[in-house]
Amino acid sequence: MKKFVVYLLIMVSGLSAMAQEPDAAQLHETARQFMRTGDWTNAVLLLNKALAKEPGNLLVQKDLAMTYYYQRDFAKAKETMKTLVEREDADVQTYQIAGNIYKALEEGKECDKMYRKALKKYPNSGPLYAEYGELLWMQKDQSCVQQWEQGIQNDPNYAGNYYYAARFHYFSGDKVWPLLYGEMFVNMESYTNRTAEMKTLLLEGYKKLFTTDPKAKPAKQSPFSEAVFQTWNQNQAVTSAGITTETLVMLRTRFVLDWYKENGSKYPFRLFEHQRQLLQEGMFEAYNQWIFEAAGNLAGYENWTKVNTVQYNEFTRFQKAKIFKVPVGQYYRMN
Repeated sequence: MKKFVVYLLIMVSGLSAMAQEPDAAQLHETARQFMRTGDWTNAVLLLNKALAKEPGNLLVQKDLAMTYYYQRDFAKAKETMKTLVEREDADVQTYQIAGNIYKALEEGKECDKMYRKALKKYPNSGPLYAEYGELLWMQKDQSCVQQWEQGIQNDPNYAGNYYYAARFHYFSGDKVWPLLYGEMFVNMESYTNRTAEMKTLLLEGYKKLFTTDPKAKPAKQSPFSEAVFQTWNQNQAVTSAGITTETLVMLRTRFVLDWYKENGSKYPFRLFEHQRQLLQEGMFEAYNQWIFEAAGNLAGYENWTKVNTVQYNEFTRFQKAKIFKVPVGQYYRMN
């Protein structure tokens, strides 16, 4: 009987010890729960315990670096990341975290060097091109746009590069690419603060489309860009009374019809295919209302949705269900 009691006590003690000693995965998951609630101190505590059990765990180390970053302890964050970016298994997210830390520390040269290394390893990573371009923009380096363009070419379904490139080209005076990239962006990222910003840029871009500064030196355009502008230009008469949502619907409808008569087979382009589909399915007006009226006259847009409930609901269902994907190879900016 005594032996049984002793055995039972040993078993209970062992089970109790197991319950008190979670493994690295359990510690990591609990730490992530603390991260989600913004409790960085407890997150650091548990992540360090997890690393003590599994010192080489990349996921845990990345989360630890991010937690130090959110704590604004950038020195510890950098120390944690230093060895990670040298690892063979360092992934895109590893370099993204490191980039944020270097930017916070205003260590531009180190950050630049790190992004170059990352892009050699991951030459098709849209996020890395976007963030490297952002670093160059912060440094007032105009070559930033080359990174965003490369990101669009190599990873055409990452929205961030369209956002940055559209803004850059708009403020540089380009008339074609802000409108194309901006509209592609709002179809990829349809319901964020950046979407609202881009809709405003699109409306203002169309208002400037047919105005010409006689002192401005025309930028060299690719044959595709020239074809797009000429197709818009040959229909500009419909905007003679001003740029409104209604006149933009007319302009853009005529553009789609003319484009597919003259250039559709020569230049396959996902955005124009999307516009044509909406036109064929009777949702093109709702689509233009969603972009332009929402940007220029929100009260007017809300009134339109009430008067045209069926159209609005049909388009909204379509918009939320679709995935706007751009095939690789449909890049015409530099051609």
